Amino acid sequence: MAIVTDNLVEAYNDFYDGSQAEWRMLGAKSKAENITDVCRGFKPAKVLEVGAGDGSILHYLNEWGFGEELYALEIADSGVAAILNRNLNRLKDARSFDGYNIPYADGQFDLVILSHVLEHVEHERMLIRELKRVAKHLLIEVPLDYRFNVDQRMKHFLDYGHINMYTPTLIRFLLQSEGLKIVSDKITQTPVATTKFCEFEVLKKPKTLSRMLKIELEYRIKKLLGVLLGKCKAEQFANTYTVLTEKSNQNLQIF
Repeated sequence: MAIVTDNLVEAYNDFYDGSQAEWRMLGAKSKAENITDVCRGFKPAKVLEVGAGDGSILHYLNEWGFGEELYALEIADSGVAAILNRNLNRLKDARSFDGYNIPYADGQFDLVILSHVLEHVEHERMLIRELKRVAKHLLIEVPLDYRFNVDQRMKHFLDYGHINMYTPTLIRFLLQSEGLKIVSDKITQTPVATTKFCEFEVLKKPKTLSRMLKIELEYRIKKLLGVLLGKCKAEQFANTYTVLTEKSNQNLQIF
């Protein structure tokens, strides 16, 4: 099977040095909320997060009592160290892996979480098949980067390591063509607090009243238009798509 290349591992290996901890925790809270929302009524006992980063999402899942046992896989050694340093009481194991081969037994987990990872993965179908091997339910969240003329912003997305582009319909097609059934899903816009932090703390843009009002107004207008114009328009305005799936008896896999 494939493995991530050495240069990619090196690029992420020192990524989780604590310098952006506040930013990651802010983003992780909304991601964890999306996870619990789409899993409403589903109470998995053993949960594995693949591409767990520094454990920010696991921190909230642990705090909120989601899953009796938590496990983590990450390609960056610095990420694994950060996860272990959190001393999460529900965490049973955290280790590094090669990006594709999951070092656990068939059917070992009730749920595998892949949050903001698939857009970075070169061989996405290969990873999805490995996730299916170890769990009945897969929860995937991706950013909705695709917009008209997105190819003209290639450097911007490649700088973030985003090599795949998705819309809700495209990710549903990918998952269903791999023999997965959609159980529940959710679209979200980037929270106002997260946008403000990114603009003013990360990107260091001037914190003007006009800019703050623009962020608030844009969020509210998109939210309202999504309600008024229906699902397709709401998905078009969304920034994130979260979907819970389960293995289907109908095998649509074509490769």
